[in-house]
Amino acid sequence: MSTPIDTLGRESRLFPPPEAFAARANVREEVFAEAAGDPVAFWESQAERLHWDERWHTAHTWEPARPGKDGELSVPRAEWFAGGRLNAAVNCVDRHVDAGNGDRVALHFVGEPGDTETITYRELQRRVAQAANALTALGVGKGDRVVVYLPVIPETVVITLAIARVGAIHSLVFGGFSAEALRFRVEDTGAKLLVTSDGQFRRGAAVPVKANADAAVAGDNAIEHVLVVRRTGELTPDIPWTAGRDLWWHETVETASETHVAEAFDAETPLFIIYTSGTTGRPKGVVHTTGGYLTQASWSHWALFDAKDDDVYWCTADLAWVTAHTYVLYGPLSNGATSVIYEGTPNTPHPGRHFEIIERYGVTTYYTAPTLIRTFMSWFPEGIDGWDLSSIRLLGTVGEAINPEVWVWFREQLGAGTAPVVDTWWQSESGAAIVAPLPGVTPLKPGSATLAVPGVTVRVVDERGEDVPRGSGGSIVIDGTWPAMSRTVWGDPERYRDSYWRAYADRGYFLAGDGAAVDEDGYLWLLGRLDDVINVSGHRLSTIEIESALVAHPAVAEAAVVGVADGTTGQAVAAFVIPAGSAPSEAALRDQVATAIGAIAKPRHIVVVDDLPKTRSGKIMRRLLVDLFDGRPLGDTTSLQDETVPGRIAALLRG
Repeated sequence: MSTPIDTLGRESRLFPPPEAFAARANVREEVFAEAAGDPVAFWESQAERLHWDERWHTAHTWEPARPGKDGELSVPRAEWFAGGRLNAAVNCVDRHVDAGNGDRVALHFVGEPGDTETITYRELQRRVAQAANALTALGVGKGDRVVVYLPVIPETVVITLAIARVGAIHSLVFGGFSAEALRFRVEDTGAKLLVTSDGQFRRGAAVPVKANADAAVAGDNAIEHVLVVRRTGELTPDIPWTAGRDLWWHETVETASETHVAEAFDAETPLFIIYTSGTTGRPKGVVHTTGGYLTQASWSHWALFDAKDDDVYWCTADLAWVTAHTYVLYGPLSNGATSVIYEGTPNTPHPGRHFEIIERYGVTTYYTAPTLIRTFMSWFPEGIDGWDLSSIRLLGTVGEAINPEVWVWFREQLGAGTAPVVDTWWQSESGAAIVAPLPGVTPLKPGSATLAVPGVTVRVVDERGEDVPRGSGGSIVIDGTWPAMSRTVWGDPERYRDSYWRAYADRGYFLAGDGAAVDEDGYLWLLGRLDDVINVSGHRLSTIEIESALVAHPAVAEAAVVGVADGTTGQAVAAFVIPAGSAPSEAALRDQVATAIGAIAKPRHIVVVDDLPKTRSGKIMRRLLVDLFDGRPLGDTTSLQDETVPGRIAALLRG
């Protein structure tokens, strides 16, 4: 893919690590050479961070996809730390209490209505033990699947850890998903138990949830019980109830014994199933196992976020997203970190809610999505004022590529112009960050995720699998294996092979499905999904590059770019723009893109909107914009954080 990257590749701003930060950083530059020399030995040394009841006998085995006698590719198979036995929940909770850190705060919870709760590791241990005993009493054990359909509340953390503690497999579902989306996950996993709530708070209102849960389990499935957390109470009366099947959390979990003896499980025991967003095609249930995943989650949180004992860490992801699995649950908790979790939307009851929380708890590390940062820019066009954000020492981004000007704004407004910005690239399938800077080590370029993390090899290749020359773009692939890698697609191993390994099976490359460019310094620039490339008269243009050019205009708060059908050029550029204040002129925006990239990239269509269709994880669903523009049916919209947005955009296009 010959993608123009002039505006990205010529980024000249370079931010070396602040000397004071570098002097105290957890990781030194030598780690790259150490990991490159023997990646398996490197990951073995990181596995020593965990508590193992039995040590592994074989660090790593890998059976790549290879043609058989019939010419068909085999299904690849990986193992990490075979023979080792451990318990994920013990590593995240009990061992910290045993080490004398039971009084350390594990979670600061902030509810959308303003209720708060602070939970120590000792208290978390007590609650997880109760939940584990309740699960056992309900017949849930090793290998059973449990679907969790809850908002961001402490019970979500507790039940997730309890499921892992008893050796069952959890699958978390965003609480805003429809009954149909939930039904698919319940039926696909063959779940025995669904955990949900009576309702949840969303944008300042108490919204019933139980009826959705009931609709999802009304068909042919394996559900035996529905465990219900009382969250909204009298604000959502008349909760439907099925006697014998439905159980209240406070009557089932909170009355259980507070003592639970955990069993150790083999390192390759499945830990969770996480479904891809469903933005294209049928969602895939990606399976992650215990030992390798926990090793990389723990090390990468410690290394990439420079985790210190006195940090207050906040990853803003919904708990159902993979970012939260790795960088709210298993990474931070395995390191004994103190985290913030927040139930609500960023502008409830006011646009500065996040800054209020940062000030209240003295948050030191703030990890969020570029989409939210761009939204903050539109809410605070004159800059952030009125809150004390001086506690922040490190910032992080995740979800999609960040525009250079947004990166700079984030660093200046929230990081006082000094905090490192750890821009991470990874996926549900990878399990942990794959490309990211090491704070205190890696010089930063605005908009670039920089380099592959130690112990992982990443390439940018052409259609033949050859490395592209520097200054060019192509497909980003992972060369070889890594501990946190997904092992399969639940119930469909052939889809795992075909989706990720078939394209470059002869080289053993994992196809991530994203485009990237590599600049003259070897830094990586993510260009979005491979299908987020627009072909205008034979010129292949990256959507992220055009979006970056648009967002650099002071009148633009956020932009999404897609390719739409055009009888003359094959495809034309359509830009959906959220203004920062008054709407910018179309001519000014076209000139902006022409100056930054070239006339070929100028948007033919510019649509000014008040919002964009985004998943709860912060990703813009660009395919919906194409369907809206072309007037096609939208298909699956269940992963949207606001399902009213497409209708508003459709009205604009019709008008």
